[in-house]
Amino acid sequence: MDSIDKTISFIQDTFHTKDFIPLHAPYFGGNEKKYLNETIDSTFVSSVGAFVNKFEKDFAKYTGSKFAVACVNGTNSLHIALILAGVKSEDEVLSQSLTFIATANAISYIGAQSVFIDVDRDTMGMSPKALQSFLEKFGQKREDGFTYNSTTGKKIAACVPMHTFGFPLRIEELAEICKNWNIFLVEDAAESLGSYYKSKHTGTFGRIGVFSFNGNKTITCGGGGALITDDEELAKRAKHLTTQAKIPHAWKFSHDEIGYNYRMPNLNAALACAQLEQLDQILANKRELAEKYKSFFSETDYHFVTELADTKANYWLNALMLPSNEERDEFLRRTNEGGVMTRPIWDLMSSLPMFENFQNDGLENSKWLEERVVNIPSSFRPSNE
Repeated sequence: MDSIDKTISFIQDTFHTKDFIPLHAPYFGGNEKKYLNETIDSTFVSSVGAFVNKFEKDFAKYTGSKFAVACVNGTNSLHIALILAGVKSEDEVLSQSLTFIATANAISYIGAQSVFIDVDRDTMGMSPKALQSFLEKFGQKREDGFTYNSTTGKKIAACVPMHTFGFPLRIEELAEICKNWNIFLVEDAAESLGSYYKSKHTGTFGRIGVFSFNGNKTITCGGGGALITDDEELAKRAKHLTTQAKIPHAWKFSHDEIGYNYRMPNLNAALACAQLEQLDQILANKRELAEKYKSFFSETDYHFVTELADTKANYWLNALMLPSNEERDEFLRRTNEGGVMTRPIWDLMSSLPMFENFQNDGLENSKWLEERVVNIPSSFRPSNE
């Protein structure tokens, strides 16, 4: 039995089944049905309701931020965050090529352009060294206090690093670099709920952090997203923009700027509240699974990705680095044929037709990881199994 067969057998034993094993299934073991029924009975099923308010309050408290604004999904949240950051059409936003496409899409919604910065191999997230090197080579501080790209002449309005698969990147260093260059930092923490860098929750190092509660996330409400901030004015404007920029009034429909129908419905918020109540249990369960994987893969040629010192990962999606692209493809083929769902990391944004002409810094580590990283089943495993 070779390493792939051993892996399939180990995962089947770990999940106590030889049936199909998904990559990340949602777990509903709490008050989801109860809260949904309460919402239906209240008739407040859309974007106004008690559960929306409760979730925002509870989520802000959990992450250690002062304010949270619940949105329809993480991509919407990021779109609003970039607007709040002051990003305009034709501006540039520093981001990762190794990311889920929502990061690059949200930047494009504004008419801005991504500039792709390389990642560190151990975090799979934006590299502070690569960011500093790019800014020293191309960054130009002007009299207005902002940084511009000396090659394109465009303003570098924001930086959006992403905590890949829930593993905290070196966010403290990135925050310091952005501060020195006066670049607005928006943390794409979509995948990292429950992850910490030096005991501080991800998403709280930038002026705005963004999260996702999609069906495959650590907690889910079907769709769902949120942005967090300690800035009261940013929070107020976020709530205003996500409710069609409607001016509060007892009966009139007045709007003072272009707004968006991005507010999380009360039905989704009911699910989100129930899920958030179980988050600590879910995280402990996923950490236990990660420890099992870590022990098993230490006896193979596959490198199991673990958290850095001074960080705590949520292990949303467990990840392996395989020795080569050829071995990665063989691993993906045989595991999926064997009923164990595995997936490669994303195609680099810089390789997609929409973004292939955007500036990048060579992306050496991103390309290396693209050829080798796969995700393996990471679902919550109920204790009675």
